[in-house]
Amino acid sequence: MSAKLLNQIAIVTGAASGIGNAIAFKLMEHGARVYAFDLNENLLLQYFSNNSQSIPVAIDVTNRQQVNDEVNKIISKEKKIDILVNCVGITGITNIKSHLADIENLKLVFDVNFMSCVYTSQSVIPNMLEHHYGRILHLASIAGKEGNAGMLAYSASKAAVIGMTKVQGSEYAETGITVNAMAPAVIRTPLVDNMPDEQVKYMTDKIPMKRCGTLDEAANLALYIVSPENSFTTGFTFDLTGGRARY
Repeated sequence: MSAKLLNQIAIVTGAASGIGNAIAFKLMEHGARVYAFDLNENLLLQYFSNNSQSIPVAIDVTNRQQVNDEVNKIISKEKKIDILVNCVGITGITNIKSHLADIENLKLVFDVNFMSCVYTSQSVIPNMLEHHYGRILHLASIAGKEGNAGMLAYSASKAAVIGMTKVQGSEYAETGITVNAMAPAVIRTPLVDNMPDEQVKYMTDKIPMKRCGTLDEAANLALYIVSPENSFTTGFTFDLTGGRARY
């Protein structure tokens, strides 16, 4: 085991599957104690109940009170939170023109993809300020930079995540806290598997490497972003796009 994150306390949302799951295990591999947040209790228990470095927390991260309560429990026990990684996300209804977008679905996608990041970061930042240290990573998407046709809710919610990252990065730049985002192109996850084939093809065709990214590639980049080594980059969106984003 690497000691890069030894004795660090991390929260990872969306930890039961996909990128969140891969990042949670990568952080544990490097010494962190991970509180795995997810709504899917069965999957959480399957992955995290028998690991001494992880604590499964079944939670609805769109519920601000639940988020505050669970974060306060962690602080009461651990005294500190070093790392927050927000990976929870849904695409919502896709492959549909904006004028036909369902408003309730759009609100739901914003609640899950954006507001949950607001709630978790608001809950952990005061503790990070007390300890003059913190690493926050919000999972965005290339869709939040460029906008994917047929994905109004998802693209707009991820653009909001990028905007918030810029704001938070600026606000806490002198405090020892870094706040960054990661914007993948298509990563092969259950979320992508549930998209219509034509939507996945539309996104993959835009990638010069002509392939999906891997979970390990995402987890390795995330590890650097939330490590002590990343001390001079904040408010930035790290791309993971196989050459699609070049700016």
